[in-house]
Amino acid sequence: MRPCSRLLAAPATQPFRPGRRAQAVNLLPPIPLYRRLLRIHRKKLSPEERVFGDIYLKAEFRRHRDIENPLHIVGFLTEWQNYGQQLEGDGWKEGKIDMDLVDKMSDQQIGQMYELMEAIRKRGRDSVDEEEEGRILDAIEEATTGNKKPS
Repeated sequence: MRPCSRLLAAPATQPFRPGRRAQAVNLLPPIPLYRRLLRIHRKKLSPEERVFGDIYLKAEFRRHRDIENPLHIVGFLTEWQNYGQQLEGDGWKEGKIDMDLVDKMSDQQIGQMYELMEAIRKRGRDSVDEEEEGRILDAIEEATTGNKKPS
């Protein structure tokens, strides 16, 4: 990912919504954003979650290192910055997956979500009680299949 100075200086905007003014979002450059996310993982995640998060974060930044399309760079940085902001607040623990986001996912990404769901199910974490784990798994299953499970 080679950010040019023109790209880094320009603020990214959120998608246009009629009747609303778009607010500019100041994007962090890749390296400071990467370091910030690692710090957030260190402060907010359990050791087990941190290991998983750090490995995934490093792999994604390596995978996108050579991206040259400015739209892809802005999208990549915006989503990771949003992720960091979600982790800094505690609302992500009770959050649900946005169905619009699921609709935009490729079959491979949905398959990865399903594999993650199965891994969580098999692991049987001690740190999460069964009720909370059930809610997490139901939310993932609902997002991947689009069907709401009866309560």
